[in-house]
Amino acid sequence: MAGLRLGTPDCILYIPLGYTFTLDSGRRLPVDFPPSVGVILPGFRTLLLASLGVIITASAYGQDARIEEPFQHGTEALRNGQLEQAAEDFSHVMQLAPRFAEAYFNLGLVRVQQGRVSDAILLFEKTLKLKPGMHGASLFLGIEEYRAEDYEKAKAALTREIQLDPNSADALMWLGVVHLAQGDANAAVVSLEKAAKLDSKNADILYHLGRAHLLASKESYERLYELDPKSWRVHQVLAESFSQQERLDEAIRECKEAIKLMPREPGLHEQLADIYWKQNALENAEAEFQSELQIDPRNSSAEYKLGVVSLERSKPEVAADLLKKVLQKSPDSPEVHYQLGRAEAQLGDNDAAAANFRFVVGKAEAADAEILRQSYYQLAQVYRRMQRPEESQVALNTFLRLKKQADVQEKLKLEDKLKRAGQEAPQ
Repeated sequence: MAGLRLGTPDCILYIPLGYTFTLDSGRRLPVDFPPSVGVILPGFRTLLLASLGVIITASAYGQDARIEEPFQHGTEALRNGQLEQAAEDFSHVMQLAPRFAEAYFNLGLVRVQQGRVSDAILLFEKTLKLKPGMHGASLFLGIEEYRAEDYEKAKAALTREIQLDPNSADALMWLGVVHLAQGDANAAVVSLEKAAKLDSKNADILYHLGRAHLLASKESYERLYELDPKSWRVHQVLAESFSQQERLDEAIRECKEAIKLMPREPGLHEQLADIYWKQNALENAEAEFQSELQIDPRNSSAEYKLGVVSLERSKPEVAADLLKKVLQKSPDSPEVHYQLGRAEAQLGDNDAAAANFRFVVGKAEAADAEILRQSYYQLAQVYRRMQRPEESQVALNTFLRLKKQADVQEKLKLEDKLKRAGQEAPQ
């Protein structure tokens, strides 16, 4: 078993989501933290079979045929989902070799698949008595203790697995899940951050890490409210939460309350402007971005956003002036070049507009996918006005090709989302 690296678990935690949480004071914040944790394990076999492959190799050597034959037979039965046959074979091996740890471990895996949590726990405990350093045994023991809702024992087992293999992303993820079940969001963040560094493309790890950060934020908000329930920060947090929930009128109200308390606080007017922009109230957004720049003239973010809003309000001269200032601070930004190109195109400065759109397409790897596509479209329009039909057609064809690719990817994402929704439905 030395050097076992368990595969990414297919097991999916089903966490029913709420839409508010309540502070001790009774004040409700509209953030969808999980109020409870349940577990569904529809695809646990991938993790099990990742273990079996190593156990077979490690255990087959040095055993006589009386033991090896039923052990191999049981392993194949487990691979094929023939759980009763696998249990019979591993039980037979245990009778012939009562100190053969791998047989207890494999029978434990069978009991996991059968949902016999208590039996699985006893078998993994026996495995560890016989072979304390067996990689994977403490991991599965920890998972089953979690399913039994004995979180302290689960935490202890998973910690032992991590001591044996500090690079086990699986053990670190499950330890984070246990911390979440215990309500210790900060400890969960620590474990899940480590897991994410080891397996950065694991969707389960990233999902639970996001939840852990949200819960940690909730705890911070509660402490903030306890310190000063009338603080402008409380209104600011509420505005952010309402905005995330698309409750924009309430977000605006809370943001205005924060501004009443701290009218010169940098960032607050920009926050309010962002909400107005989200609401498509462009005139109000424009006014708030202007107020932000009066307080903090060096705020490039507000300056850029004001330029884009001005462009949306058919003020290309204002937009161009603002975006040129931003471009001086961020000369390599594809986004600024794209928006400035739009403004120059509206002003009829086709050469300057084309140069900016060419800059974006020349920075394809750094550009946002949508901005890259639109830059080709805008470039096609500018070339057409410049009487350069061949170059216009090339740019238009590229736009159409990228759009088709994006449509296909969007369709696949939607199909995958629907498939996942079906798999994760409570059973």
